[in-house]
Amino acid sequence: MDQTKGILLESGTNELEIVEFGIGTNKFGINVIKVKEIINPVPITYVPHAHKNVEGIIELRSEILPVVDVAKALGFPPSEKPKDDKFIVAEFNQQKIVFHVHTVTQIHRISWKQIEKPSDMYQGLEGQIIGVIKLNGEMLLLLDFEKIVVDINPESGISLQQVKKLGKRERSNKKLVVAEDSPLLRKLLHDTLSEAGYEFLEFFENGEDALNYLESIIQSGKELTEEVQLVITDVEMPQMDGLHFTKRMKADNDLGKLPVIIFSSLITDDLRHKGNMVGADAQVSKPEIAELIRLIDEHIL
Repeated sequence: MDQTKGILLESGTNELEIVEFGIGTNKFGINVIKVKEIINPVPITYVPHAHKNVEGIIELRSEILPVVDVAKALGFPPSEKPKDDKFIVAEFNQQKIVFHVHTVTQIHRISWKQIEKPSDMYQGLEGQIIGVIKLNGEMLLLLDFEKIVVDINPESGISLQQVKKLGKRERSNKKLVVAEDSPLLRKLLHDTLSEAGYEFLEFFENGEDALNYLESIIQSGKELTEEVQLVITDVEMPQMDGLHFTKRMKADNDLGKLPVIIFSSLITDDLRHKGNMVGADAQVSKPEIAELIRLIDEHIL
């Protein structure tokens, strides 16, 4: 599995592998890249006054890890067969967390093109779904695990306080394009980048929309580098992911002139080479907004 995972995402093919898991009768998915291992439940130590979605902590190979009850986080009833439940040990945003789910079934290899953006009509700005996948006549929901974690610990998210610690900032007329699928994160990035002096921001929900926008500037005959000075992209996005988006940009004579910073929960020592392979100029792990601002400054000021 690890080998195919590496080949898939190193090449920026706009594909991913997802682990399918179940909560009740619903089917959900998590990106294989986030999954370290899947284990049978082990005894949990209860922690007094913990968040309602945190069951407690476990020790796994000398590491103390929190256990999140995914059913409770989603408002689902508890498992009918607790003995058959599974623990998904995940790593993202520079932290390891255990997600308690009811079943784990299989791995699917799919294209980001197959993933539809969930409608704000049925989940709103605070939604916990980042994509809907139709597979074999059923719907599989890609969960926003970052949002589940930030709901438990708001300090683990992007905060204005991190920017304010940078001190007084000059206003900048530089124009940035940002590809980010989460409505909540788009708002946070808008607020934090504006606070940092970057007020000319164009946001897009995925790499495809951002790419179309950049190509439209060239087609209109305008000088691209006068209209946009830098691109920031997430990795996990429906339709076109950030790795494929970066690869497409860097393969183009005109678009390739723009610096691209990947800002994603998937930036780890193990995965950094994937961004390097597609030509990213820099990579920052969420939620390190101060480091993102430092890199923007470095590339365009």
